[in-house]
Amino acid sequence: MWHKITSNYSPNFSLPKRSKGKIKYIIIHYTGMKSEISVIKRLSNEKSKVSAHYFIKKNGQIINLVPDLYEAWHAGKSSWKKIKSLNKNSIGIEIQNQGHNHKYEKYSSKQVVSIQALLKILIKTYKINLKNILGHSDISPDRKKDPGEKFPWKKLANVNLAKWHKLNEKKLRKNRLKKLDKTEEKKFLKKLYLIGYNKIKKLNPNLNKKFLVKAFQRRFRQSLINGKSDQECLLIAKNLLKS
Repeated sequence: MWHKITSNYSPNFSLPKRSKGKIKYIIIHYTGMKSEISVIKRLSNEKSKVSAHYFIKKNGQIINLVPDLYEAWHAGKSSWKKIKSLNKNSIGIEIQNQGHNHKYEKYSSKQVVSIQALLKILIKTYKINLKNILGHSDISPDRKKDPGEKFPWKKLANVNLAKWHKLNEKKLRKNRLKKLDKTEEKKFLKKLYLIGYNKIKKLNPNLNKKFLVKAFQRRFRQSLINGKSDQECLLIAKNLLKS
């Protein structure tokens, strides 16, 4: 059972109205805030300059803040494949969770039911490719960690609402922490770029790579987020590109 969608107007969106066909992505966030009341106030405050199309509370209630056909301000500086600044092409969903800077916790079962119901509606309405359902950390790996490694990507994939690899988890685990040689390392990074992750053009190369690998792990290898590529990561990346 999921809650019906209710509305709470936010003035934080861009004009003009966009066409349905322009919506290609769904970006999932956590709020990173302790209070749901504070979240709604912030997303609805013109001075904050931030918003999202939907907010899912701890009890599963879904609040629509910005109509789908207007550009909400949720992605910030972001890129995926050849697209920069994904606000214009996406729908943003904020989910209540205090996040890594406070008390990062599992998403509630009611939240999971609601995110599944909402995704089903959005995927059908806008014909969203499952490869285009992303986390904020995917599109801003040097800035963001949300929705984080506790977000149930695999569970969503099991009901055809997200992408996940098709490898046997037990067999895959045997390749964890097995180092890549230099050639394999280059292949792995190339596969990350083919999946959609973009090069980070600041800081130093080693730190940039660590951000990318951590983002990939938070999404597809959630039990160990160490920023180090290994044979397990390479196998996952290869498999993702097959489907």
